[in-house]
Amino acid sequence: MSDLEKKTDEVKPKARSKIVSATPKRKAAYRTLIRPALADELFEQILNIVVIQKRYRDHDCCAKDLAKELKTNTRYFSAVVNSRFGHNFSCLLNEYRIKDAMHLLTDKRYTDKNIEDISTMVGFSNRQSFYAAFLKYVGQTPHKYRKEYAGNQ
Repeated sequence: MSDLEKKTDEVKPKARSKIVSATPKRKAAYRTLIRPALADELFEQILNIVVIQKRYRDHDCCAKDLAKELKTNTRYFSAVVNSRFGHNFSCLLNEYRIKDAMHLLTDKRYTDKNIEDISTMVGFSNRQSFYAAFLKYVGQTPHKYRKEYAGNQ
């Protein structure tokens, strides 16, 4: 063993301590700059597109494209989603996707569909993200949810 190797063996890196900054959460200034009438109008349009037209089923649905379609910028779009729906755009999409999936998993017309097919039908692009979102919102896996529902019938 060379002298250099001996020295590197003797000098062990110190464990880094994790410092959690106590930075207070700031409210984004642009959220308060949106006129309430504009926010109401955007809210209605977002609700119509995402929920009524079921755009959440499109796995390519993104805030940037919807903001462009609504002729607004992504900051205003996100501000309205955050303030009116109570969470960010991806969580909004996932919430409606999971509600739809719960319905399809328990609907007798879809018993021949496997869970991956249903996840694709409601807008998830892969099985892993569907399972993670389902577990987060429902508290159990889609398979267990379907099995329990079938057992209660």
